[in-house]
Amino acid sequence: MAILLFPILTFAQSGKISAVLVDEKTGATINHASASLLTGASQAYLKGAQSDNNGRVTFQGVPDGTFTLRITYVGYAELIKSDIVISNSSNLNLGKLILKPAGEMLNEVVVEGKVPAMQIGIDRKIFNVGESLVSAGGTATDLLANVPTLQVDQDGTVSLRGSNVKILIDGKESAMAGNDVTALLQSLPANSIDKVEIITNPSSKYDAEGQTGIVNIVLKKNIRTGLNGSVNASAGSYDNYMAGLALNYRDKKFNYFGSYNYNRRNMLGGGKVDNTFIGNGSRIYNDSESSRKGKGHNVKAGVDYYLTDQTTVGVSANLSVRNSDRSEDLNYRYFDHPQLSGTSDRNSRQFEDDLGYDLNFDFRHQFKRSGEELTANVSYGNDKEDGTNDFVQFFSGPTSGSGRKNITSENGKVINLQADYVIPFSETSKFETGYRSQIRKSFDTQFSKTLVSDSLSVSNGDYLPDYSISNDFDFTSSVHALYVNYQNKLNDRIGYQIGLRGEQFELKSTYFSKDPEKPEITDGNQDFFRLYPTVFLTYDLDDSGDKLQLSYSRRVQRARGWQINPFPDVTDDMNRRQGNPNLKPEDVHAFELSYAKTFGKVNLVSSAYFNHTNDVIQPYVFRIDSESSTTYSIWENLTSRSLSGFEFISKINATKDFDLTLNLNLIHTSFKANEAYELKARNGFGYNSNLTMNYKFTPTFSAQMRGEYNSSRVMAQGKLNAMKGVDIAIKKDVFNKKASVMFNVRDVFNSRKMKGYTETPELISNFERQWMKRMFTLSVSYRFGSQDLTKSKKKETNNNEISGEEY
Repeated sequence: MAILLFPILTFAQSGKISAVLVDEKTGATINHASASLLTGASQAYLKGAQSDNNGRVTFQGVPDGTFTLRITYVGYAELIKSDIVISNSSNLNLGKLILKPAGEMLNEVVVEGKVPAMQIGIDRKIFNVGESLVSAGGTATDLLANVPTLQVDQDGTVSLRGSNVKILIDGKESAMAGNDVTALLQSLPANSIDKVEIITNPSSKYDAEGQTGIVNIVLKKNIRTGLNGSVNASAGSYDNYMAGLALNYRDKKFNYFGSYNYNRRNMLGGGKVDNTFIGNGSRIYNDSESSRKGKGHNVKAGVDYYLTDQTTVGVSANLSVRNSDRSEDLNYRYFDHPQLSGTSDRNSRQFEDDLGYDLNFDFRHQFKRSGEELTANVSYGNDKEDGTNDFVQFFSGPTSGSGRKNITSENGKVINLQADYVIPFSETSKFETGYRSQIRKSFDTQFSKTLVSDSLSVSNGDYLPDYSISNDFDFTSSVHALYVNYQNKLNDRIGYQIGLRGEQFELKSTYFSKDPEKPEITDGNQDFFRLYPTVFLTYDLDDSGDKLQLSYSRRVQRARGWQINPFPDVTDDMNRRQGNPNLKPEDVHAFELSYAKTFGKVNLVSSAYFNHTNDVIQPYVFRIDSESSTTYSIWENLTSRSLSGFEFISKINATKDFDLTLNLNLIHTSFKANEAYELKARNGFGYNSNLTMNYKFTPTFSAQMRGEYNSSRVMAQGKLNAMKGVDIAIKKDVFNKKASVMFNVRDVFNSRKMKGYTETPELISNFERQWMKRMFTLSVSYRFGSQDLTKSKKKETNNNEISGEEY
């Protein structure tokens, strides 16, 4: 904490260098670009910085001498400015430095370089994952699990600092994800992702949803002119395969793009559950083996039209076709006061077909005033999923068994409307405002039938309708939001940003019983209006280049579709689950104090944070009576929770061939007692850490290793045990770096298993589950096009219009 709260200020005689980075075509400022200051003679690294929200980059505490400034940002040519002289502790303002899009540099000779793996800022962390070796041949879920500060559980759910997070794709909520973005991430190839942005305390410009912030997945785009493209393929153990093709054609007025990706996956897993019933001392133990097979086709196509140098319109469409085949075999053993009293075997098979698509229209206009901009987006998405679930359970002894068939269908539609306007008043101040509206509709149906045949054959048995768990569920949710945001600086060292977002949320639901003799209709209605303020205070520590920021935001976490759907899930008759349409949104108050510093070759951001959440949404586990062996799990607003912690992220460029990224997050969790649910107050300390190391043996041969450790942590009704894992990978570039061959091993020690227990006054349940076993993957990729920007020579110039290579 001393690093965070007690930075040492020095006031030696030194100078200051500053500049504003702007786009050559539009004049818009370029925020969050990486800047390096090199000594003139040896070109040794001296300091690093990042452009702020006004495009301004500043180096404090610069000694007298001659220096070179290097600027890099994804999609722009590298900018190099030499012979910068500081004498007599002068303050040098370089004015506007103009960055050119990399695609415009086809006739220039430029310097070969590489996108930095991590760009650290006070308000966000940008991880350039396009070259992630350990994720090659995997899905977006696999890739996110390798991003520092993020965690992915056994169900594929992404969390940040142990809490829920909002997932965006290219800055927008994916309309074709339906009610389950997890399924979409599991079908999206990792090699289609360029970078991941993590915003832990977003401003009022962003949606208020997400307990701990926003994760924005930025897909790869080709900005070169002419025809360019790439092909890739991979094969992994257990019959896992992927293949893809991406094409792009760009000229002065149009940019056409399209891609196709295919994936076939087979994830083998298993688990154990040991339930002890406190009332009578009986136990039920089961172990399982599971297989999750699936195929997916993802197609994307679109065009951008450059009406003028300031105005661009674009249309695009995405199509996702997915199917899955899941099977699970469970063996139950029943104990009555340590004696084995019976056994049973249960086999289940679940098939799902999913078709989703979305249509997008984008508009962007830059005004003559630098930084003034108007953007708009309209999107429509549709997702339809049909499924069948068959399961049969055989019992030892006189009881023959039981069987069931569930037929389900989910059909969802989403409409998004958004417009944003930015106007700068000066070099340090700007005003933002905007509107967003999202309307989501979903119609879900479940029809259940019970097997009534002595043979218990799923294919030949007779089925009778079971209306007790056959239902329709229809819901419509809408969010309408307006926001304002103002940013300015009080002086050279102190800046602030204040914002306010108002959101009107409405949820209407209707539950229909399919029983013709007992028709039942239950309506639900929720209507909330809330204001979400945000405040940011930034302090640039004089003569050091260090920065402090204090921020506050109010946020919300709304229940997802499966959490509000009251359909009972009877996939396992011994453990029934269902949603709750009356769930209230979680109300979150988030505070954060961050400190950013560069120590030579070390970039560091450390943060202390505190989050308090009311109406926490978690599953409540219980039994109807002490004699029943069936447990029920229903989503409820159980309690309130406080999270406090310290996060440390550091990127170390040890040598030109070796770098490492370290992340450590210390968390204290506290749940308030709730007598209504017989919940005791619970609190505990935990941490998670990960380390990624990259080493380049030669210019064309490199290796990567990543390891993580997540300690145990408390839940409202139990505890999760620690989990750890290691991934390794190697990469070889061939054919003059136009092609690459990669080999990786995910979960080297086969150790990623979720273990823990749930405890209620009537039950103690110990569980263990493994999502996927150790996997080996071999991947190849080939890049082609009319121009190749990766090989070039160095070009330097001393004026403000600097050109360089694509990064």
